[in-house]
Amino acid sequence: MGNKNQSGKLNKKERMQLKAWICVLGIFLLLFLMAGQLYIHMQPKPQEPKPMPHIPVLTKLSNVWLIEVGEDNLLLYRNGQEESYDYGTVEAAVDENGEVQWDVPVKEAKKTELHLYQPDRNFREQLADVILTDGRVTDVIVKTEKVHGVILSADETSVEVEGYGQLPLASDYRGYRIFNTLAMCTYEDLAFGYDFADLIMEDGEVCGILMVREETMDSIRVLVKTGDFESNLHKEIVVTADTGFKLTYGSLGQEVTEEYAAGDEIIINPENAYFSGERIMVKPVALTGKVILKNVSRSQGVPGYRGHIELIKEGEEIAVVNEVSLEEYLYSVVPSEMPASYPKEALKAQAICARTYAYGHMQHAAYPAYGAHVDDSTSYQVYNNILENESTTGAVKETYGQLLKTAAGSLAGTYYYSTSCGVGSDANVWKTDAAAAIDYLKAETINESTMQRKLMLREQQMETGSDTSVMIPVDMGEFLRQEENFAEFITSFSKDDFESGEGWYRWTYKVKELDPEHICEALKKRYKASKKLVLSQNKKGKYVSQDIKDFDEIKDIFISERGSGGVADELILETNNGIYKVITEHNIRYVLCDGETKVVRQNGSQVAMPYLLPSGFFIIETEEKHGEVVSYNLIGGGFGHGAGMSQNAARAMAAKGYTSEDILLFFYENCNVESAY
Repeated sequence: MGNKNQSGKLNKKERMQLKAWICVLGIFLLLFLMAGQLYIHMQPKPQEPKPMPHIPVLTKLSNVWLIEVGEDNLLLYRNGQEESYDYGTVEAAVDENGEVQWDVPVKEAKKTELHLYQPDRNFREQLADVILTDGRVTDVIVKTEKVHGVILSADETSVEVEGYGQLPLASDYRGYRIFNTLAMCTYEDLAFGYDFADLIMEDGEVCGILMVREETMDSIRVLVKTGDFESNLHKEIVVTADTGFKLTYGSLGQEVTEEYAAGDEIIINPENAYFSGERIMVKPVALTGKVILKNVSRSQGVPGYRGHIELIKEGEEIAVVNEVSLEEYLYSVVPSEMPASYPKEALKAQAICARTYAYGHMQHAAYPAYGAHVDDSTSYQVYNNILENESTTGAVKETYGQLLKTAAGSLAGTYYYSTSCGVGSDANVWKTDAAAAIDYLKAETINESTMQRKLMLREQQMETGSDTSVMIPVDMGEFLRQEENFAEFITSFSKDDFESGEGWYRWTYKVKELDPEHICEALKKRYKASKKLVLSQNKKGKYVSQDIKDFDEIKDIFISERGSGGVADELILETNNGIYKVITEHNIRYVLCDGETKVVRQNGSQVAMPYLLPSGFFIIETEEKHGEVVSYNLIGGGFGHGAGMSQNAARAMAAKGYTSEDILLFFYENCNVESAY
């Protein structure tokens, strides 16, 4: 059993050896721990993390309008809002006495210090770039280079100024209307043919537009369309005049003027030398002279144009702009809009409507790229299509400068149409966002009783400033929304109505054989033109905008909703392949017109209606066979959309002795006739 005794215990010598080993191990362990501690103490202590250096955030506000430069902050205008920013601390040059020298660049300064930034107080009401550092103003760069002149044209790339030519428009330009209430504007708001604006320049580009003032405008610029009214641009122009005339052409600073005798003809096309500059001007030497465009034909033949003509090269074609006084423009508009045989007061009312309409477009041009406010077609007002007439010219002269304005002082929307059915509607017939603001167009009965009530109301307002004693009649606009009420109204006759003797006062339209495929195609065309106003019913019964499906049977046709005054507002077509809703009187008139059936007016005369029913004031009677609509009959009245002034009512009113002001204030409630100049 070796050195162990019989009991298995260690002997004395073995116990001593074990103790010695334990001591040695303890000493080694102690030394190891001491060495570890020494190593730890000898290691360098970790440093606390240093804070990251602050990186200032720089922001550039480009082409803003400075409203006010205060002691502690800057008030500016951008994106239609006023904004205020405090000044930040910047390094500034100081003189020997420690005074800040803001006009000395820091790089040129002998000594600098940190100071609160302070821009020049004269920077107010200027266009500038503003630099922000951490949201505080640290620099203002005012832009002082300006161009002023007559604005000839503008588009998204440039502005054409008389005497300067085409000036490039910076991509980040900003426009401000700084008269009356401060507001944003664009190049489209410029007054073409006038010098009411300053252009702010930077690096050869227009970086800012300042509409400085709003003054009376007495000239209008009209884009003359081709002979068929189908195009804005002409391939070639043949020009002459009924008096001697001058032709001016050439590049900026090198213009050439040639004089010609009355009757001399000049052929101008995009290829000839006359277009060495941006535009050509043709102007009679006599104020009463007229420029004649031999290649343009109208109902009157070849028209003559008062004022002067400008020719603008547009690629391989030519734009023609006629600048003419507003009053002379109306000489050639009113006879195209109302028959010259109408009574004087009706013609005067029409002249005021036409002038107001034109003046509105002079403030907001329809063709800024050509510098034209309107064109000469039915898209605006037909101009120079019919010869001037003594009676219509007289109406323009007797209403010289008169405009129709709302109670708020803005130009009224002088909408008009041919004939009423004895009641009108309101601006909601067009389903536009602007309808709510056109609150002066009311759905009312157009008769003698309503006229007398309105005259009494006006008289009382002038005498007492109150209208509370005048009895308010039934709201016919709302009353006629109900199908049964409108049906009774449109199938009756009232001598009190101003137009009860007009052929269009009542009419019928009998479609003997309904053509579902024609209606289907008409639906598709109107859907393409106005997708939000021609809807299809989905599986959940909701009406949504989606493509029209083909169908060859119509199960039902009915007016589901009427607008104010009873005008058809929503039409339902139930077919063998879907149910469709047609919205607005215009779309409804288009869809239900088969292009072949003639309208029979109340005087027995028949009139072809190739595209559109006379009005949206009608009821529908259908005939069915085997659950399918095979024919329909419309009983209606009026001609036109029904909102604003009825021209034939104006004629009847004038014939009874009412004035142009009586007529206008009847149709445009709470408006006033005011002089523009």
